[in-house]
Formats: sequence, structure tokens, C-alpha cells
Amino acid sequence: MRRHRQHKQTVRKRTHDRVKERFEAYLLNHAHGLFSSLGRLSRTPFTTAMTVVVLAIAIALAGCFYILVANVQQLTGSLQSSNQMSLFLKDQINEASGQKLAEQLMQNADIDSVKFISKKQAMDEFKTHSGFGEALNTLENNPLPNVIQVLPKNVLDSRESLDKLMAEFKQISEVDFVQVDMQWVDRLQAIMRIAGRGVTVVGILLGFAVTFITGNTIRLELHNRRDEVFISKLVGATHAFIQRPFLYAGFWLGFIAGFAAWLIITIMLLILESPVENLSSLYDSSFELLYFSFSEFILLLMMASGLAVLGSWAVLHYQLRLIKPE
Repeated sequence: MRRHRQHKQTVRKRTHDRVKERFEAYLLNHAHGLFSSLGRLSRTPFTTAMTVVVLAIAIALAGCFYILVANVQQLTGSLQSSNQMSLFLKDQINEASGQKLAEQLMQNADIDSVKFISKKQAMDEFKTHSGFGEALNTLENNPLPNVIQVLPKNVLDSRESLDKLMAEFKQISEVDFVQVDMQWVDRLQAIMRIAGRGVTVVGILLGFAVTFITGNTIRLELHNRRDEVFISKLVGATHAFIQRPFLYAGFWLGFIAGFAAWLIITIMLLILESPVENLSSLYDSSFELLYFSFSEFILLLMMASGLAVLGSWAVLHYQLRLIKPE
């Protein structure tokens, strides 16, 4: 019984050691393929640099469209105050009643902010900006109504919620009518939808470009090493073993190009940052350019590397079948 138990332990240990050795050999082979492919790329610096630059420009174009839309979306967020709804109160509603109604509206969960403007404040503002101050002084009564300005939450995200909120305001007995630039909201929503789809289309097209450019580069590399591949097949090497260094070469091309693209986009944003801030200050705004976050930077590298590996694999999968040892 003891011998049987010892034998099982010995077999288990040998199996464990064998699996461990295979795993270590697997990691060593992949590490060798990873760094040897980088070394081979470094031995042809001009060709590698040209490929990386072309890939980086394609990736940077897609990234620029993405970051442009992200900044425009940030800008539309700051423009939500332009979509405020104006509640014009009835003539018999005095200032105290209007302020009380404004306080009640602030309790609504769909409202971000509320501002009450009295008749006197409205007239003073109109005199200041209209240029008819002296003519308006001749009026015996103030014809302007009390107004409550309401800024809804997430006004750009849902037209249905905005319509519902307007319907609620129209049911208030103190309100004469509600005014909001619905057409402006619709246009802005349509522009943002077009921009979002445009980024998707451009990203897909440039993604195909990255895939084909990398695939063509790997195809030329495979052609230059055709004799090496032929000999490997003669000694019984599998396609997975043969294509491993080429896939890692594609990975390095995509990774380096992705980093270069991020660098290009960042430099462009740094160049534009000062003029944008100056323009923003002229409009009494505090708009700041958005840059790639760390997660977006990592995602950019992953997508660039993944597309490059995909292009390499597609070419290798086809070309290796054509190379047959005789």
C-alpha cells in the first residue's frame, strides 16, 4: 500500500515537472520570438520607420476625429444654459408669488437650476442692451412680465423628457406660456449624432488601412525570409511556430505606431491649447481642451497592436499555405 502511494506521488511529481518544463519552454519561445522580432525590425531602421510613420498618421487621424468630437461634446455641455426654458408668468402674478413658484420648481428632480427675473430686473436689462433707454422711460407701466428661467437636466440627451417637462410647466396656473428653442436643440442633437457616426466610419476605414498596411509589410518580410520558412517546413515546423516571429513583428509595428499616434495627437493639442484658451476667454468661458485619458491611451495601444496582429495573421495564414516544400 505504501509502495503504491509512493508510486502515485512520484508519477504526480513527474507529471507536474513535465508540465512546468513545457510551460517554461513555451514562455521562453514566445519571449525569444517577441524580442528577436524587435531586433530584426531594428536592423532595418529606414523601412521600419517608414511603416511606423504611415501607420501612426492613419491612427492619429482616427484619434483626432475622436478627440475632436469629445471636445465638442464637452462644449455642448457648457452650452446647455442656451437651452434654458423661460416661463412667462401671468400679469396678475406678483413678485412674491413668482419667487415662491421658483422655489417650488427647484424641488423638481428634472431641473438643474432656477432663476427668477422680476419685471423691474427685466426692464433694467432691456434698457441696458436695447439702446432705447430714454424712450422706455416714457412708459407709464412696465409691460414686461415676471419670468422664471429653468435649466433642465440632461436636456441634450432626451427630447421626450424635455417635451414632458414643458407639458408639466404649461399645466401650472401661474404660467402664461413656456418658451424654449426646440429647433436649436434638435439641430444640436442631429449634429452630434452625425459627428458620432462619422467618427465610427472614419475609425473603421482607418482601421482597415492599418490592417492592410501591416499585412503588406509582413508579406514583404515573409518574402525576404522565404528560404528560412522553406527550411523550417522541411524539418517539420508547424505554421504556428513559423508565423510566431512575424506576428510579434506586426505587434511591435502596431504598438510603436499607436504610441507615435498618441504623441502626434498630444503635440497637436498642446499647440492648439493656448489659442483655444484665448478664444474661450474672449467669450467669458473657461473651456479647456480634453486630452486622452490613461485608459483611452491604453485602449489606443491595444487597438493599434490588435489591428496590426490581425493584418499579419491574415497574410501569414494565406501565404504560408502557398509555400510547400517539394
